[in-house]
Amino acid sequence: MAQGHRPELVGGGLVRSLGGWSEVKALRKLGITEASDDRILGSGDFVERLLREATTQVCRHFAGPVSGKEIERMVLATCEKAGVGIEELRAGSRRKPVSDVRRQLVRQLVRDHGVSLAESARQTGVSTSAISRIMTRLQPGKSN
Repeated sequence: MAQGHRPELVGGGLVRSLGGWSEVKALRKLGITEASDDRILGSGDFVERLLREATTQVCRHFAGPVSGKEIERMVLATCEKAGVGIEELRAGSRRKPVSDVRRQLVRQLVRDHGVSLAESARQTGVSTSAISRIMTRLQPGKSN
């Protein structure tokens, strides 16, 4: 606030990327258009790539709700494959094989199918905050 009006911070992403409204208007007069989104600072190609990636991710997460029966099948199949009892999983066991199955299930349920943290917590026997911590650890660059 103390710095007052700053021209480099006026306008959306396209305006800032191109160096101001005068540049945008000049390009439009020449018939050159750039893809833009006020939330993204970068070239038209960069904006298009980011929006494509975001759309792909959103479509995957919101392709449709996964039914309770489908979730139950995923949990059972994953537990059986790993030789872990579903009762032990849902009891909150911290045994390494159980924790590994829980991490795998959280990845499937939350990241791949868009299941809520609360429902994932109910299915895997831990708190919602534990699911949130698992998701944080699953982020790229973090150790799995």
